[in-house]
Amino acid sequence: MNKHNDEQSDIATLGLWIYLMTDMMLFAGLFATFMVLRGNTAGGPAAADIFNMPYILIETLVLLFSSLMCGLAFVSAKFGRLRDMRIYLGLTILFGAVFIGMELYEFSQLVGEGHSWSVSAFLSSYFTLVGTHGLHIAVGLLWASVLFVRLLKRPLNPNSLRKLGLFALFWHFLELVWIFIFSIVYLIGGTI
Repeated sequence: MNKHNDEQSDIATLGLWIYLMTDMMLFAGLFATFMVLRGNTAGGPAAADIFNMPYILIETLVLLFSSLMCGLAFVSAKFGRLRDMRIYLGLTILFGAVFIGMELYEFSQLVGEGHSWSVSAFLSSYFTLVGTHGLHIAVGLLWASVLFVRLLKRPLNPNSLRKLGLFALFWHFLELVWIFIFSIVYLIGGTI
């Protein structure tokens, strides 16, 4: 790559890091809100009454597997194994989509049982936090899908490797956020 491309690469990487830091502040605010409001059930059900922990554990493992596949896609690309990279990136997308499907199913079950976001401050904060993460996953799936299609048509080069690396950074950030959601919302919140 020439000097101009190196500068563009550095700017894109810096831009993603700045975005991730602002996202971290967004999620920190949502976590703080959830922690303050988790006991405000307005006489309705608490977290322990409505969360299906075995289902949530499976959902978590699905996202962790997707993140593992993302890491393997990047490592495969670094070693020039384009076929393996495509397989792993495809699996990243597949398991990410399964995760979103499971989250939407969980939401529909809760709403169907009368536990919507309008019932209590606890449920409002829950749906806002988990739904914001889900929205980020949906954006990540769109990003990964566009990247996947581009990598089907073009050979692997330093620019496409950089783009895959930026996506992987974003995807692993979302995995980290989910680990906090799983720990704070479901494990801690579900036992109170």
